[in-house]
Amino acid sequence: MARWSSEKAWKWYNSKPWIRGCNFMGSDCANRIDQWQEYGFEEKLQTADKELALMASIGYNSIRIIIEYEVWEKQHDGFMERLERYLATAHSHGISSMIVLSNECSVRGPEFVPATFGEQFWEPGYHGGKDFKVWYQHGADTRYNILDNPEVAPKYYDMVREIMTKYKNDERVLVWNLMNEPGNGRGTKSLPHLKKFFEIGWEIDPIQPLCADVWRGMKNGRPTTEMECFALDNSDVISYHSYSNYYNNILILNQLKQYDRPIFNTEWLSRVNGNTIQEMLPLFFLEKIGCYQWGFVAGKYQTYEPSQGVWKKYEEKGYEAVKNIDFTKWQHDLYRPGGRFPYDPAEIEIIKQLTKLADEAHSADSKYDDGDFA
Repeated sequence: MARWSSEKAWKWYNSKPWIRGCNFMGSDCANRIDQWQEYGFEEKLQTADKELALMASIGYNSIRIIIEYEVWEKQHDGFMERLERYLATAHSHGISSMIVLSNECSVRGPEFVPATFGEQFWEPGYHGGKDFKVWYQHGADTRYNILDNPEVAPKYYDMVREIMTKYKNDERVLVWNLMNEPGNGRGTKSLPHLKKFFEIGWEIDPIQPLCADVWRGMKNGRPTTEMECFALDNSDVISYHSYSNYYNNILILNQLKQYDRPIFNTEWLSRVNGNTIQEMLPLFFLEKIGCYQWGFVAGKYQTYEPSQGVWKKYEEKGYEAVKNIDFTKWQHDLYRPGGRFPYDPAEIEIIKQLTKLADEAHSADSKYDDGDFA
């Protein structure tokens, strides 16, 4: 098999309600090892269950979750069981899952240290839960990815193949996001791996579409890197990231719409940069852009804090380098710690209103549905 035709992609997409949700990790998780490991999982799943119920109550219907290879490798059988339970828990609240199978953003720096299991270290005041100075080398092409280990890469392919095969016909899985932010700080080092992931997907031929992200924006109708061009040219549906303002998103969408495929913004919401619920969600609603903002309930991962790249600029270059950042606002997340109260009740009202309108429109359209998209 190969890439879906645009007709098949649109038929699949139009059979779904407007897809909206968040990049999800429970608020009591310090990182993705914490999210997927055996240690503490029962408590972590209870927290996720409560937060997913809250998510459903405001009208969100999908989450984007990132797999952690080292948990699959070291705790294989348990991990596969835990992934199943996670998908089932989300589904019990009417929430589908976009599964991200590899990650080029915030991978470890040259001083690579293997993951440790058990209680996870975290520090207050750090976006991402702790100080990741070695990670923030954008453009340096020096970051390490576990795929760089020639002994690991074949095992990693086995993981991708196993998970995709198990869930290839499972509608609880919405989309396969093969690589998050391909080439972030790494140039084209992972291009052979991204190609291999697409080949595995085409071989398995799941009912779900495949994609990888365009995340640095567009110029003259094309992504600005070889990795992202490959991702765009081979994806069944388009996944892009933008934490920039409303106008820049309009410019990006105007270029992406020329590819005549369904579009998802799989990372957005950065209030400190003027990327807000009040402006962005109505745009995605009107254009029926699938969207996953970053974060939900503020917790140990602390993505309400400004990103560490911002603080690095401030430390190295002073206030002038960050004066356009609005430090009076949270960066990501919708709910305050504990999930009892929202960061801003006005945001929640907008979400509820637009998701209700979208579902009413989809229900009306479904009366004229002409069958499945295959």
